[in-house]
Amino acid sequence: MSTDLSSRRGAAGSTVRGLVAAAHAGPALAVTALAGLLAAAQGLDAPRAGLVVAAVLAGQLSVGWSNDLVDVGRDRRSGRDDKPLATGDASVGTVRAACAAALVACVALSLALGLLPGLVHLGCVASAWAYNLGLKATVWSWLPYSMSFGGLTAVVSYADAAAPPWWWPVGAALLGVGAHLLNVLPDLDDDAATGVRGLPHRLGPRWIAPVAATVLATATLVVLVGAAPPLAVVVVAAAVTLVLAGVVVRGSGRLPFAAAVAIALLDALLLVVAR
Repeated sequence: MSTDLSSRRGAAGSTVRGLVAAAHAGPALAVTALAGLLAAAQGLDAPRAGLVVAAVLAGQLSVGWSNDLVDVGRDRRSGRDDKPLATGDASVGTVRAACAAALVACVALSLALGLLPGLVHLGCVASAWAYNLGLKATVWSWLPYSMSFGGLTAVVSYADAAAPPWWWPVGAALLGVGAHLLNVLPDLDDDAATGVRGLPHRLGPRWIAPVAATVLATATLVVLVGAAPPLAVVVVAAAVTLVLAGVVVRGSGRLPFAAAVAIALLDALLLVVAR
C-alpha cells in the first residue's frame, strides 16, 4: 500500500516537474514579474495588480506550453534532452490539457480587467502564439516580441483607465526585441539543423550579441529621454549601459551574452522606477 502511494506521489511529482519545464518557467516568471512591477509603478491597488499578474501568468503558461507542443517533433529529431515532451518526461496529452486550461483562464482573467486592457492583453498573447506557430522561422521573428512586450505596458496602463506614456511601449518593445535575440542564442545550432531561420539565425552568432546590445542600449535611451529622471540617474544609467555595450562588442566567451542580459535587466528596472 505504502509502495503504491509512494509510486503515485513520484509519478505526480514527475508530471509537475515536466509541466514546469515545458512551460518555460524562467521566461514566464520573468515576464509575469515585470507585469507586477509595472502594475506597482502604475499605482494599481492590490486586487487590480493581482488580476493583472494572474492574467499575464496564465497567458505566459499557455505560450510556453504551446511552444513545446508545436516543437515536439523538431525537439525529438534534435535530441533535446532539456525538453520534457521530447524525452517523455511529460506526455503530450497532459501538456495539451494544461495549455488549454491556461488559455481559458487567460481569456477570463484578461476580460475581467475590462474590455480594452483585456483585448490588448489577448492581442499580446495571440502575438506570442503567432511566433510559436510559424513566425519564429521567418525574418519577422522579432515582431511578436516587440508587440507583446510593448503591449504589456498598455495592458497595465489601461487597467488603470489611462493611456501609457509613449516611452513605456516603445522602450518595452525594444526590450522585447533584445530579449528575443538573446533567448535564441543558445539554440542556434539545433534550430539550424531543423530549418528555423528567424532574424537571429540570419544575423549569425557573431552579430547577435552586438545587435542585441545596440537594441537594448536604444531602449535605455528611450526610457531616459521619455522619463527625464534626475541627472544623476541619467549619468549612471548611460555610463553602465555604455560599459556593458563595450563588453558585448569586445568581450569573449560568455561575457558578451552576460553583459547583454545585464543591459536588458537595467532596461526593465528603468521602465519600472522611472515611471
